[in-house]
Amino acid sequence: MGKIECFEEIKAWARARTFTKKLYAETEKGGFKVDFELKKQMRKAAISITSNIAEGFERNTDKEFKQFLFIAKASAGEVRSQLYLAYDLRYLKEEIFEELKFEITEISKLISGFIKYLETKNK
Repeated sequence: MGKIECFEEIKAWARARTFTKKLYAETEKGGFKVDFELKKQMRKAAISITSNIAEGFERNTDKEFKQFLFIAKASAGEVRSQLYLAYDLRYLKEEIFEELKFEITEISKLISGFIKYLETKNK
């Protein structure tokens, strides 16, 4: 893996950015129009993923970066859990739910891979 010069080069950050844009679009529809709290919480958790990846990278230490990656991964789990609730409440169609769930799961895996890379890099 070559040296990453800026957080925008991190694949997990780029995928989370795209995911957040799609989540914003989906939370403008249906039941989300009246369920402001779930909409707000889902958006905050999605934003937290990209924000923590960026902030951790900018800290310039692998130890702090790894800590922020763990927070970003936890936020991905939070979003995934909230997707289930949105689906159960019929705010999301099954196809959209599956698509978003797949994408957030992939983002979580990318973050996990980056954490493992940082752990082995320093051994």
